[in-house]
Amino acid sequence: MPLLSVIVPVYNEVRTIGEILNKVNALNLDKEIIVVEDGSTDGTDKVLRGISYPNLKIIYHGSNRGKGAAFLTGLANATGEFVIIQDADLEYEPQECVRLMEVMRKNAADIVLGVRFTEKYHGLLIPRMGNRFLTIFLNLLFNVRINDFLTCYKLFRRETISSLGIKSPGFDMDAEIVTKALKKKMRIEQVPISYQPRNYAQGKKIRWLDGIHAMLAIVRYRFWA
Repeated sequence: MPLLSVIVPVYNEVRTIGEILNKVNALNLDKEIIVVEDGSTDGTDKVLRGISYPNLKIIYHGSNRGKGAAFLTGLANATGEFVIIQDADLEYEPQECVRLMEVMRKNAADIVLGVRFTEKYHGLLIPRMGNRFLTIFLNLLFNVRINDFLTCYKLFRRETISSLGIKSPGFDMDAEIVTKALKKKMRIEQVPISYQPRNYAQGKKIRWLDGIHAMLAIVRYRFWA
């Protein structure tokens, strides 16, 4: 059994998927890499068919089902003691996974978040303001001090994430994971990470409508789910 399962949901990332997988594969960790190709239409699937590592699994969705659905497919095929989500673009540096693992093992946390809102953070104004608003909204509802619940980097024991019963097929998966963890009084550690945001011309997919869905998800999981 590998120590870490790195789950990489991917949709239309033909320009970056090869480089990000090379970076993940270079990590000095006992790991498996699980790529879930979520019905890309830009040739990402063709690039993936040319990549082969001994520790690489590639699973293909016949159509685009959403990031949450891709993550759940990856989780169902994971065998590692720990699980982390890795975006297929180049906004997040895979080497940060080593630091998150160190914190997880040292502090025996239930979840470790790699948080972006530090003094060095920069990015598009509207997404940055939206992220901050949603995080403040979550903090007020749960009376906590989370820095960045929408971060891609969430590290957990496989048994921990499986116990949460995550069902969201889309980007509101982030809200479901963190709110359910908070309701279960799980211990969440936060580690500052580097972040290199891309713009919409470079392929950024998050839109304002995703923010509305996330806010509604926070309310739903806080009071009803």
